[in-house]
Amino acid sequence: MKLSLGFSPCPNDTFLFYALVHSLVDMEGLEFEIIMEDVEALNQKALKGQLDITKLSYHAYTKVLPKYLLLDSGSALGNNCGPLLIAKKKLSPEQIEAGPIGIPGENTTANFLLSLAYPNALNKKEMLFSDIESAVLQGDIAAGLIIHENRFTYQDKGLLKLIDLGEFWEKSTGMPIPLGGICIRRDLPLALQQKVNRIIRRSVQFAFAQPAATKTYVSQYAQEMSEEVMFQHIDLYVNHFTENLGEEGRNAVQALFDKAQEKGIIPGIDQEIFLPQT
Repeated sequence: MKLSLGFSPCPNDTFLFYALVHSLVDMEGLEFEIIMEDVEALNQKALKGQLDITKLSYHAYTKVLPKYLLLDSGSALGNNCGPLLIAKKKLSPEQIEAGPIGIPGENTTANFLLSLAYPNALNKKEMLFSDIESAVLQGDIAAGLIIHENRFTYQDKGLLKLIDLGEFWEKSTGMPIPLGGICIRRDLPLALQQKVNRIIRRSVQFAFAQPAATKTYVSQYAQEMSEEVMFQHIDLYVNHFTENLGEEGRNAVQALFDKAQEKGIIPGIDQEIFLPQT
């Protein structure tokens, strides 16, 4: 059986999916058609139900709950790894709210956290995450919301941090920040969902056990990123939550959804959020 699988070209995703892509773990008879796109593009595909399995921003997941179910393996959660709001100079809260602010997509968890911190910051401009630093430098936007490897490069370009939205979340909740997860079509049989979850977990375990084996594949999609930044990226976003959400990870995801409901960003949830435990 062949299933479509979407993930991003970012090092954390290529690292964890390396063994799966190359069938280096027990695939339990499954094959995967790989679709590699920016996370917001994957969010949009999920909104249309176009993929069997896909990486999603957790914010986007709240919008596709009728179609998808969250797997225990493959998630990006952690501490001190949240999105950063940056600018060329210090800005007052009023200036931040006035914007415009460059965001990496309406459905990203980064944008959701920005809305929590600055609910009146409504002047936003969607753009590819890798273009945000340049847009700030060129004065096209007053501030930019950066994710992924850009958190390692913004200072080298003379930009400064206005707020770390991951720290904002952690201080507010005492929990790790849920950024993105792997979701599977809800209408697939439970046994198949659990099989996919096991395969992804094995792929994560392989990457942890043999990180050097993934290097060529990860580098292939890391664009002009230095090797140092590439491995910093992996270390930041791939951890024990990636192998298995566990109780702590599930509680953090639930807290994110609870906050979204409190703020009226999403309606009440009456469906199972997590893959049933085996």
